[in-house]
Amino acid sequence: MTKTWITVTALSVLLLSSCSAAGEEGSKAADAKTGTKSLKQQLIHAEGTNVMDRIAVPKGYERVPVEEGSYGDYLRNLPLKPHGSKVHLFNGELKAKEVYEAVLNVDVGERDLQQCADAVMRLRAEYLYGSGKLDKIHFNFTNGFKADYATWRKGNRIEVSGNKVSWSKRGAASDSYEVFRSYLNMVFAYAGTLSLSKEMRQVPLSEMQAGDVFLEGGTPGHAIIVLDMAQNPKTGEKLFLLAQGYTPAQDIHVLKNQDNREGNPWYSTAFEGKLNSPEWTFTKEQLYRFTD
Repeated sequence: MTKTWITVTALSVLLLSSCSAAGEEGSKAADAKTGTKSLKQQLIHAEGTNVMDRIAVPKGYERVPVEEGSYGDYLRNLPLKPHGSKVHLFNGELKAKEVYEAVLNVDVGERDLQQCADAVMRLRAEYLYGSGKLDKIHFNFTNGFKADYATWRKGNRIEVSGNKVSWSKRGAASDSYEVFRSYLNMVFAYAGTLSLSKEMRQVPLSEMQAGDVFLEGGTPGHAIIVLDMAQNPKTGEKLFLLAQGYTPAQDIHVLKNQDNREGNPWYSTAFEGKLNSPEWTFTKEQLYRFTD
């Protein structure tokens, strides 16, 4: 996200919420007496420590199979902070809006670097690093410079002077996690939604898979990642979970679906018109995928 702030809402949702408040309280009381779980209680398992265990699929749906060790498998097994945790900014302050259902247990760093596009790159890079696919870790700067981890880990560092970028040998080769994170901080400083939109490829909504990214490149721009998917075997309808980082840099969080009144965080690929995430609106044509 080229480092900015954003918002949205709907009068009809506010009216429905206001008119149904008493009814919802009565429903909660009935649930308590009968022992029946609300939809949110059925979907959100507070004891779950990762995405798959915390967030169940709605009745009639099954999680889309993914290959063990794949990016999709990695994403649905990402660790979460305890249920009820809040999103914090890099400086320790709380995120103003509670637009999230869960918070990933992934550090945000101590600088205002890991924003929206950076969160997408962080998850992709962490997966590749942990899988030993070090030569596949590379991202482009906004000016087109290819910043590849293979060159960085050999002891080379990137020098930036105005719009001129070059490599300079500065130390010994190392595959340490500390060196890997220093590489990512450099990427976060000079890459963003615009550069991602140029290096990723567009994919049809019908071919969506975990790891794909809804992306609007620009100033401002935004990026949110498809974290997991489910499908109804009878109807073929597909659902997906979304996660984002934001500006200022903050914890990566699993987004609510504010169009679902009962606390269901799943989105449907059958959305009409535009995809309304809590803090940005995307079109169907803005779905992207890393090329390798």
